[in-house]
Amino acid sequence: MKFLGRKLRHELKYYLHPQEYLALRQRVSALLPLDSHAIGKDGYGIRSLYFDSPQDSALFDKTNGIFRRHKYRIRIYNGSDWTIKLERKNKFGEFVNKESASLGREDYDQILSGDTSCLQSSPIPLVQDFYRALVHEGYRPAVIVDYTREAYVYEHGDVRITFDKRLAAGINTYDLFDPHLIMTETLEPTRTILEVKFNEYLPEMIRLLASPHASNRSAISKYVICREIAKQHFKR
Repeated sequence: MKFLGRKLRHELKYYLHPQEYLALRQRVSALLPLDSHAIGKDGYGIRSLYFDSPQDSALFDKTNGIFRRHKYRIRIYNGSDWTIKLERKNKFGEFVNKESASLGREDYDQILSGDTSCLQSSPIPLVQDFYRALVHEGYRPAVIVDYTREAYVYEHGDVRITFDKRLAAGINTYDLFDPHLIMTETLEPTRTILEVKFNEYLPEMIRLLASPHASNRSAISKYVICREIAKQHFKR
């Protein structure tokens, strides 16, 4: 499905309690391979620095259910600077679209210090839009979101089934690589977030395999959850 020239995906989210997570994980892992990023049976670490406007538009657009909205973030994996991605997640009602561009460590360090000159001459539209958001709209770091992702893939329909665990917010810095970063868990340690993502259709086999029986769909936003915690520590 396309909207305004963008390829859209479905994204279904659920909160799982321990017994349901274990049951689903057993079924899914028996039939589907782990995502190639996994470094062990628990998956891999994701850490993202989200940006927002002075009016907190990303935060309030989500909580108010605005049909068309977006969020900018810089994302790393397993605490390493080997891969640094600038991403914009676009939301159109229940559908999502994600754009991505690579950043170097020097670019990241400059951006964090408030120097956006490394972005100005980029030919990539996403980078140009991010530059304008920082310079002309006043976007600034808002919160670090950290969790462990256990992801399984099914190539037909480009399906990804992910179990996101140990969701935590950074409360003392906006630097993804700060060795003194303090994280605070934002959900009960036993609670897991299930996400099922796919393109045009969800194959019946996967629907039966990954549908939780005791949980209903939820409008879960890791950004909103972590931002509410971080706001208690960062006063602006």
